[in-house]
Amino acid sequence: MTDAYIYDALRSPRGKGRKDGALHEVTSLRLSAEVLNAVKARNDLDTKAIEDVIWGNVTQVGEQGGCLARSVVLASDFDEQVPGLAINRFCASGLEAVNLAANQVRAGAGAAYVAGGVEMMGRVAMGSDGAAIAIDPSLAMKTYFVPQGISADIIATEFGFSRDDCDAYAVESQRRAAKAWEEGRFAKSVITVRDQNGLPILDRDEHMRPETDMQSLGALKPAFKDQGEVMPGFDAVALMKYPHLERIEHVHHAGNSSGIVDGAAALLIGSKAFGEKYGLKPRA
Repeated sequence: MTDAYIYDALRSPRGKGRKDGALHEVTSLRLSAEVLNAVKARNDLDTKAIEDVIWGNVTQVGEQGGCLARSVVLASDFDEQVPGLAINRFCASGLEAVNLAANQVRAGAGAAYVAGGVEMMGRVAMGSDGAAIAIDPSLAMKTYFVPQGISADIIATEFGFSRDDCDAYAVESQRRAAKAWEEGRFAKSVITVRDQNGLPILDRDEHMRPETDMQSLGALKPAFKDQGEVMPGFDAVALMKYPHLERIEHVHHAGNSSGIVDGAAALLIGSKAFGEKYGLKPRA
């Protein structure tokens, strides 16, 4: 079996996923194309050697629909004959794209792939594509469907994570992120997003809050308490599935939950022979 190597990995900065975010006016197509172009330029890549572009994203509707991967290839500086595959495994879509590319190399199906993904949460709202599991009552009741926030609170309740535990983790996460930027740890992996005139739009993660502390987080109300306990009452649904829990502890809020952001990332994955042919050194 052929080994698969990561020859490059890069991403855009993460913009705030809302109307006043720095990347809000950048389409999913254009941001993805910028990331692909950066892979090509940094590695002096002959894109005819790329077997496929595998692109993950969750909300495949509107500007992110219609096999976005193929559109991205055509919008980028890649050879127009490179195919594109769009996949959706919810929050693991980009990771699954990378797994698939690596497995294709290992299986000998191709020598080189670009894999990654995009999500412009400020432009294409989460849930705007519908979903049978959420909107079809027959499936929702069969699976005891609850939103992600309620699910996070269920996990915290099940495994004994308190509000303070989650807040402390969030504070430490913010501290580590700020420290990593200060130490230049993202210098090789984060590209600058530019407008059509070549002027920089964003060169640093925008959603970080390094001033976060336990006191400021303690003032925030649980984000999913009303959704769980009042309307539409998802706690009752959850407790039918997990009857051993007396109640759901609502510990998550805007300050200790994952950010709503805009961004894209890509990896160049290939065989040893591919790297040797084009003079590329594996990073992993």
